[in-house]
Amino acid sequence: MKPWPYPLWLAHRGAGKLAPENTLAAFRVGAGFGFRAFECDVKLSRDGEAFLLHDDTLQRTTSGRGSPADIDWAELRRLDAGGWHSAPFTAEPLPTLTQIAAFCKANGCALNIEIKPCPGVERLTGEVAAREAARLWAGAAVPPLLSSFKPEALQGALTSAPALPRALLLDKLWDGWPEAAAALGVVAVITNWRLMDAALIQRLHAKGWRALVYTVNDADVAERLVADGIDGIITDAVDRLGPGGA
Repeated sequence: MKPWPYPLWLAHRGAGKLAPENTLAAFRVGAGFGFRAFECDVKLSRDGEAFLLHDDTLQRTTSGRGSPADIDWAELRRLDAGGWHSAPFTAEPLPTLTQIAAFCKANGCALNIEIKPCPGVERLTGEVAAREAARLWAGAAVPPLLSSFKPEALQGALTSAPALPRALLLDKLWDGWPEAAAALGVVAVITNWRLMDAALIQRLHAKGWRALVYTVNDADVAERLVADGIDGIITDAVDRLGPGGA
């Protein structure tokens, strides 16, 4: 396998549950616990801005409602993406991928960008997110790792920025996933931690792919996976596991 430039531990959506997910505030909290690699979700506004949000609707984690795919960035940028979490984060805005790139480069952090398209724009979201990532990290020693559950999104990423590394996300081992991963030219496969064991790690490594898992919040599970040879662990427990753990 090729050398792997990413840290073992990645903070999920910035800082797991300790700050409003997918915000710059969350990245700052995660970094405060010693994390130097992060995972985040990227989707597109109606006018094509790549920004951070997990859900297909706005209401769980912002003051807005409806689909972000139907709203221009000028409106999305005014939403409160922190008050839902706790009062100290009130008025925290949704960040653009540009802002997250600036944070990561300034602080020497690696990034796993999960391409999280709204329904119907899977390929377009992959194309735009990858193109923006290639521009923002041009010349960087450690480029972002692009991942998605949607093969169409990864195909878009492959088309617009073939040099960036890609990973297939799996919440189950569906029929044909190895062939799909190979066709997409992935460097890694990221699964729900419940799917991953020593045999699957060995299978992935035999194909030249790295093995990563989400979302591990139990120390015993993490210890078992490390012993099995895992290459990356995404966690919410940034205060208990990884570089910030006891």
